[in-house]
Amino acid sequence: MAAHTRGTELDLSWISKVQVNQPAVLRRAQQIQARRTVKKEWQAAWLLKAVTFIDLTTLSGDDTFSNIQRLCYKAKYPIREDLLKALNMHDKGITTAAICVYPARVCDAVKALKAAGCDIPVASVATGFPAGQTHLKTRLEEIRLAVEDGASEIDVVIDRSLVLTGQWEALYDEIRQFRKACGEAHLKTILATGELGSLTNVYKASMIAMMAENISPFLTWVAVISGPGSDFIKTSTGKETVNATFPVAIVMLRAIRDFFWKTGNKVGFKPAGGIRTAKDSLAWLSLIKEELGDEWLKPELFRIGASSLLTDIERQIYHHVTGRYAAYHDLPMS
Repeated sequence: MAAHTRGTELDLSWISKVQVNQPAVLRRAQQIQARRTVKKEWQAAWLLKAVTFIDLTTLSGDDTFSNIQRLCYKAKYPIREDLLKALNMHDKGITTAAICVYPARVCDAVKALKAAGCDIPVASVATGFPAGQTHLKTRLEEIRLAVEDGASEIDVVIDRSLVLTGQWEALYDEIRQFRKACGEAHLKTILATGELGSLTNVYKASMIAMMAENISPFLTWVAVISGPGSDFIKTSTGKETVNATFPVAIVMLRAIRDFFWKTGNKVGFKPAGGIRTAKDSLAWLSLIKEELGDEWLKPELFRIGASSLLTDIERQIYHHVTGRYAAYHDLPMS
C-alpha cells in the first residue's frame, strides 16, 4: 500500500455523482414528526437520557463570569435532586454532556467547573463563529487559544462558500488544518446546513468533514485507516435562519452510516438550533436509534446543542413526579 502524504489528492469522482432523493427524505422526516411519543415512566426515562446528551450552551454577547458559573452549576445538577430521588435516579451521576461557550469564556467555564468539583468537558465554538468569514490564520489561532485555555472540544464553522462553489478539496484542506490545530481536543464540524443550498451539498459536506485527515479508501492512494477528521458533524450554529431540521439530519445520518460502512469509523452527530422542547428531544433520540442504532445513543457519538431545552425537560420531569406543572419559581434557573 502506498503511504499517505500531505500532497495526496482526494478522489472525489464518486462524490460528484451523489444525488439526494429529496422527496424520499421529506417523507421519512414526516414519519418521524408524526409518530406518537412514549408516555409516563418510559417518557421520564428517555428524557433523563436526553439530558446526558445536551451540550448546555450560552453564546450571547452579554455573557459574564456569573452566568457562565450558573450554567456550569446547572450542567452538574441539571434536574432538581428531589425529583431525581422520586425516580430513584439521584445516585446515577446525571449531568449534561458538556458546556459550550465562546472562546473568551473558556477560562471562566474551566474555573467554574473545577470549583464545582466537576469534570464535564468544556466545548468552545471557534473559527470565526458563526459566519466563519475571517482569515484562516486567525481561525486556526482561535482554535489553539481555546485549547490552551482548557477546551477539550472545539465546534468549528466551515467556509460555506467552499461548499456553494464546489471547492471540495479546499474544504478538505481547511478542515484538515482545523483537525491539526485541535491537537487532542475533539473536533465538531458545524456545516451550517441552512446556508448550503441543497440536501446534496449537505451530504457532500458531511462526507468531506469526516474524510479530512482520514487515511482511508476515499483517497486516491490507499493506506491504513487512521480515523475520521471530524469527531462530530453538527447541523448548525443556531444563528442561521434555518437550523436543525429532520430532512437535513436524515441526510447527515445517512452520510455517517455510509462512512462507517466504508471505513469502520464511527462519527458523532450533533443537531443544534431550535431544539427547545422535551417532545423535540424525544423525536431526535428516536431518529438516532432508527437510523444509526443504539450504539450511537451515548454522549461520545450524539449531542444536542441547546440552551433552553433543559428547562422544558425539567418541567416535564416535575409534572411526571408531582402531577402538576411547575411554576416559574419551582425550578432553578438554567
